Amino acid sequence: MEATTSAVAVAAATSTASGLGLAVERVVLLHDANALTLRLLPCDVVARVAPVAHGTAAFQLDVAGQLAAVGAPVAAPDPRVEPRVHTRDGLDVTFWTHHAAVADVSPAACADALQRLHAGLRSVRVAAPHVTDRLDEARNLVADRTLSPELGEADRDLLAAVLDAARPLLGGLAGREQLLHGEPHPGNVLGTAAGPVVVDWETCCRGPVEFDLAHAPAEVAAHYPGADPELLRRCRTLALALATTWRWDRHDTFPDGRRAGRTGLDRLRETTGGA
Repeated sequence: MEATTSAVAVAAATSTASGLGLAVERVVLLHDANALTLRLLPCDVVARVAPVAHGTAAFQLDVAGQLAAVGAPVAAPDPRVEPRVHTRDGLDVTFWTHHAAVADVSPAACADALQRLHAGLRSVRVAAPHVTDRLDEARNLVADRTLSPELGEADRDLLAAVLDAARPLLGGLAGREQLLHGEPHPGNVLGTAAGPVVVDWETCCRGPVEFDLAHAPAEVAAHYPGADPELLRRCRTLALALATTWRWDRHDTFPDGRRAGRTGLDRLRETTGGA
């Protein structure tokens, strides 16, 4: 978030928490991107703050709550307060259980966590977008030069080609689809004292499990039974193209985003043999 918005977000989180009886004397920034993730102390609760326009706060609470109820390895809404969205100053504030990351997650442990997560997700009942909806959003951003003004024409063509090639593949996998996390990269899989815990449900969507595996380290797939190697390879290329595309959105707030976007384009050329 921009500095001014971040200050308002911190104030919204602390004042809302205090109003709910949670003691707040110190705020620790955990993550700053499209949403702000804060650890509030000494109550030790995680506050997630995002603009109301994002419209996913209630959805994330619903998904995580259902997963926690079936014992899936997730960070659940904090049990000390009602699991609902608190709106203040144009921002949605939600409160989550804090899990301290104490170790790296091994490929085998990550694969096991994702298996248990996917099993839990098959029991979750929510209306969720399809992975092709995310692909279409990225394709629109690439096509609209007013949304991605810094993206060069050759780079725009490369991203468009990769995204267009993925759509017919992902649109014809009805028998392999289920609810997914959407981006279980290492930053969203925490190695805690109780084992791996998955966080952040903003990108939850429907699609093949290979799309989730594509966001995890390559070694994870070797421990995940039943993954289709060719579909996984193509999903890895798509995941790279999607992550790269978001970095060229003129509204993107990812730290050092343009540099990450250039790195993504270089990797995509290496992967696809693009010029």
